[in-house]
Amino acid sequence: MKVVKVHQRLLYAPPEKVGALIDSLASPADTLWPGQAWPRMKFDRPLGVGAAGGHGPIHYFVEAYTPGQAIRFRFTAPKGFDGWHGFEVLEATPVHCVLEHRIEMTASGPALLTWPLAVKHLHIACVEDALSQAQVALGNLPKPVPWPAHVRLLHWLAAGGRHVPQALPWRLHAR
Repeated sequence: MKVVKVHQRLLYAPPEKVGALIDSLASPADTLWPGQAWPRMKFDRPLGVGAAGGHGPIHYFVEAYTPGQAIRFRFTAPKGFDGWHGFEVLEATPVHCVLEHRIEMTASGPALLTWPLAVKHLHIACVEDALSQAQVALGNLPKPVPWPAHVRLLHWLAAGGRHVPQALPWRLHAR
C-alpha cells in the first residue's frame, strides 16, 4: 500500500529561524518535536547523516540533512515500513515560510493493518502537534488540531494505559 501524507504550516518567521527548529530536533533544546505528549525523538549521536534512532516504536536513521533547511529520515522499523519521513522549509520569503512534514512509504506485511488502523491516526496528531509547537516557538499564534476521540484512545493504548494529555500550544505559549 502506497502512503503519502503531507502536512504544512505557514509560519511568520524568516526561513533561518524555522530552519533552526529542524536543527534542534532530538537535542536538549528541541523546539520542534512535541515531546510533552509523544515519545521523544532520540539518536545515537548528534543530528547528522547516519545518526540512528527514532521515537517510540518508530525507528529510522538520518538519510539526508541540509542544516537550516531540511532533514529526511529512512525507516528501519517497524516491519513493513519501507520509506521515509522528514521536515523541510519551503516557499521562503524574508518574513514567512512554510514548514512541511512529509511521509512517503510503502506499507507491507503487518503495516498493512497497523498503518491504517492506528499508526496513521497517531502520525497525523503528532505531526500537527509538532507544527503547532513550531508556531509557539516562533511567537506565532498557534492553530492546534485537537485530538479526536479515537486518537485519544489510541494514544492511551500506546502509552500503556497512562493518560498523557495533548500538550495544548496555547498553554505552551503562556510560559
